[in-house]
Amino acid sequence: MDRILRATAGDGFVKMSAISARETVERAKTIHNCTPTTAAALGRTLCAASMLGNMMKEDNGSLTIRINGGGPIGSIIAVSDSAGFVRGYVTDPMVDLPLRSDGKLDVGGAVGRNGFLTVSRDIGLKEPYIGSTELVSGEIAEDLTSYMLESEQIPAACGLGVLVDTDMSVKSAGGFIVQLMPGAPDELIDKLEENILMMDALTTILAEDGLEAVFDQVLKGLEHHIVGADDVGYRCSCSRDRVAEAILGVGADELKSMVAEGKDVDVSCQFCDTVYTFTPDDISKLLEQLKND
Repeated sequence: MDRILRATAGDGFVKMSAISARETVERAKTIHNCTPTTAAALGRTLCAASMLGNMMKEDNGSLTIRINGGGPIGSIIAVSDSAGFVRGYVTDPMVDLPLRSDGKLDVGGAVGRNGFLTVSRDIGLKEPYIGSTELVSGEIAEDLTSYMLESEQIPAACGLGVLVDTDMSVKSAGGFIVQLMPGAPDELIDKLEENILMMDALTTILAEDGLEAVFDQVLKGLEHHIVGADDVGYRCSCSRDRVAEAILGVGADELKSMVAEGKDVDVSCQFCDTVYTFTPDDISKLLEQLKND
């Protein structure tokens, strides 16, 4: 199972979360039949959502990241619960672009830069908290860093990565978020910036040395302590009852039309591609339920 680790360092001025999410991203890639490029874009977003969701204090809270940069990939949606279990999808999972000149996947080109990254937190109030910032690069990690500083006033550094192997499977995937607390000394900030600049490729660290090694490199020279660990993964919350509620939402007239057609109605979950089939008899029962309500 994938996992998230949390640590503190620098006399409490630094908080860091990091995730290893190979299985999560592999499952998302398989469910949605993603190309390497879209797997990387969706995988990075899932990792970001999982870490941010895991930071929430509300047990029943949820967090949603929406990214749309005007690129061919369309929108990316990733939803996390407060434990860090995630689900997500991309509008067009079949988009694939040539590698960049440095040999890396062109995630920024697929996502685009003319749009926004939006984070919505649902903590059980009437309205969710929503923050949004313009995209910086479409590479997602830089965009998340910008969001945290501009929308939440939290100085942070983020790293996200997905490595697709030659057999098209996900070899490694994960990310980290480092947050600076108010009053952090300049020399501490300089040290973190140097460490992040000089660290090995994130996906290489995860593939060769494991999740703990990410902390060793990002927090190099700083005494750090692991303060939390959680198992995470890809988890969809869809169910037949939830789909039935959505069908009820179309109204009595539309339900009558469905019954009159006499055909089965197939509803596919966007997050896990599970197909729920409702027969004309099932729709009739829903219509009756709507009348009774």
